[in-house]
Amino acid sequence: MERPAPREAILDLFHHRGDSFVSGAELSALLGISRSAVWKQIGVLRELGYQIEAVPSRGYRLLTTPDTLIAAEIQAGLSTRLIGREIVSLARTDSTNQRATELAEAGAVEGTVVIAEEQSLGKGRLGRRWASPPGVNLYLSVLLRPPILPWDAPQLTFLSAVAVARAIAAEPGMAPEVKWPNDLLLGGRKVAGLLNEMRAETEGIHHVVLGIGVNLNMTADQFPADLRYPATSLCLESGRPVCRSAFARRLLEHLDLLYTEYLQSGFEPVRSAWEGFFRLTGSAVEVDCQQRLVRGTVRGIDSDGALLVEDDRGGCERILAGDVRPLAL
Repeated sequence: MERPAPREAILDLFHHRGDSFVSGAELSALLGISRSAVWKQIGVLRELGYQIEAVPSRGYRLLTTPDTLIAAEIQAGLSTRLIGREIVSLARTDSTNQRATELAEAGAVEGTVVIAEEQSLGKGRLGRRWASPPGVNLYLSVLLRPPILPWDAPQLTFLSAVAVARAIAAEPGMAPEVKWPNDLLLGGRKVAGLLNEMRAETEGIHHVVLGIGVNLNMTADQFPADLRYPATSLCLESGRPVCRSAFARRLLEHLDLLYTEYLQSGFEPVRSAWEGFFRLTGSAVEVDCQQRLVRGTVRGIDSDGALLVEDDRGGCERILAGDVRPLAL
């Protein structure tokens, strides 16, 4: 990966020093830039909302930080083994999944994270658009290179869902539910979506990109009027803003723990955890499979993540893709 940008290197040093001052000379030597260039970078950080104290003969000290998704902010205090060891933060991009795919093709290390303040072409399942306004939500993609066969890759969608559910559940008063196959709900409204993409050959996977979008501080007027499914945000549900950098750290830590467990123990622990957030087992549903409708009672998910639906004759159908709607009894 490329050397961190000067502003991120400065932030990283500030976080390591805590309340201590860092001299301009030290920053200049560390970054390999002039003192005047250091001053310009401090100015850039102040424009981004960082409150930085400057004292002659002592240097600079970070006082407060804004709610930003700069890599150095997310990595400050991040406790992971693999995921997030490299973070690429972008002010704006078309799609974090696309950027992560490009990095994967260029040989980026496993665990690389691409995160953006805004997406112009955010996408969901079946090519649907994912609304991605700037500065309010979390849009990220994680690059993995799992030693599994291609037909097991859908299991990673459920792993992502559990990580997001656990990160949301850590917010006071939040009780998320998973919606098969790749959404999360709060109060029956969509709060997060997942889109995993991969490159593979018959004998193995080259890479998988876990795409995750979570509505954190989005307001009601920021949602498109033509949504297919009612949506919400953590802020709307709780009545208070969410610190995006802290939420991102928590999510990456859950992903890291789950991925480590998955590599060691397989899909069963992930499936069990996912079903703990799933509320439709035993419920009557209708599944729109595009070419047909399937009605029956949900019996859980199979070892590959297929939805198991029992019909009124006692037969059980495995559904690999479709939109699920609960039926009133």
